[in-house]
Amino acid sequence: MNLIQLVIMIGIISVASIVGYIVINSTLFGYAIDESLKKSALIKDKVESLQKSMTNANINDDKGVNIDTMFQFKRAPEFQKIEDNINTKRNMPVTIASLKGDVVLVNFWTYSCINVLRTLPHLEDWDTKYADSGLVIVGIHTPEFEFEKNTENVKSALQRYGIKYPVLQDNVYGTWNAYENSYWPRMYLVDAQGYIRYDKIGESDYDRTEKVIQFLLNERNANKSIKNINHNNNTYPYFDNSKVIQNATNNTVANFLRQPVDFSKIQTPELYFGNQSSRSAIGNPEGFHLGQTIDYFLPSSYTSSSMSNSSTKPNTIYLEGKWKNNPDNVELQSNTGHILLDYSAKSVNIVVGVNSSDKNESQVTVYENNSLISNKSKGIDIGINSKFIANEPRLYNIVNHGSYSDDSHILLIEIHGKGLQAYVFTFG
Repeated sequence: MNLIQLVIMIGIISVASIVGYIVINSTLFGYAIDESLKKSALIKDKVESLQKSMTNANINDDKGVNIDTMFQFKRAPEFQKIEDNINTKRNMPVTIASLKGDVVLVNFWTYSCINVLRTLPHLEDWDTKYADSGLVIVGIHTPEFEFEKNTENVKSALQRYGIKYPVLQDNVYGTWNAYENSYWPRMYLVDAQGYIRYDKIGESDYDRTEKVIQFLLNERNANKSIKNINHNNNTYPYFDNSKVIQNATNNTVANFLRQPVDFSKIQTPELYFGNQSSRSAIGNPEGFHLGQTIDYFLPSSYTSSSMSNSSTKPNTIYLEGKWKNNPDNVELQSNTGHILLDYSAKSVNIVVGVNSSDKNESQVTVYENNSLISNKSKGIDIGINSKFIANEPRLYNIVNHGSYSDDSHILLIEIHGKGLQAYVFTFG
């Protein structure tokens, strides 16, 4: 082999080596990229799985969080555009930032909503049991009706329902929107680092919510035991139905709110008088006309002594008298008026008030199925002779039967006193 052939041979070997190196390393690099992507996807799946598990309160053990909380959960928004601070020290503002280090239950509510009111005994119980261990409940009062924007009305409700924890007035929905909320009631549990760890819409699931409270407090307190935790899940003695029935005979507000509700047996939905929801539930032929005063008439078959449902629809409101049609209520303009309803439920509530400019009280008498409400079926706001006085805007419980029935009831409400404003019927 001469010198030229040797040089050519060395050149061929060098080129082959370079090409081989490139091919091998390209393959290894591609493999590394592929494995890295697979690992990233696996980590993402694990994180999403863990986040879902924690968000759904998988708290069978107290091991806490094994991954950076910041990576998993949303930070609780700050309270925004609060107009008044009630039940706070010297009425000073309460903020999410100032509560860092505590477990915070942010509760969106409004004081005339029956779904909200039925949650209050549980909130008050948790406040009593866990405040010393680091739980702070903050009620965000976001009004449904105009009268709920009045601070004095809210304070009156706090006294009526025994609420001692801080309540912030969210009249312009600043905090409601910051939390992207759409419901009354709604509870958020915020951990000691300021992250939302639990989100509960509506009623029920009280045992589950309390377990999350306990879990977050244990996490905050480095797994130290918490006073008053009942690990037998017998958190509320009134969960015993026999005790509920016995207590209900006392007809107190608290015992009424603790009564069990079977939503499957409530055949009548919420019924609004105004048209701020989808539409007014008024069924008179005269209809609802915003801003106008309408002279309504009941079918001739309906009086307090003789009731028939032959010419009306169930779950529909019928009026008698002159009523002004306002956005969120109807307001009695005549000295007397009537409200008629064919309903099916165990209990009936009506949200009413009186026009503040009139400074009047309205006397209301309630009839059911051709008779005054009996003592065993009267609501907690019904007094002697099946009457109550509407003197402040709030929810009035007017019927409270001992049990559910498949039969419907004909309710007739007789009003004496101009200026009564009717907002909504709710049921239990």
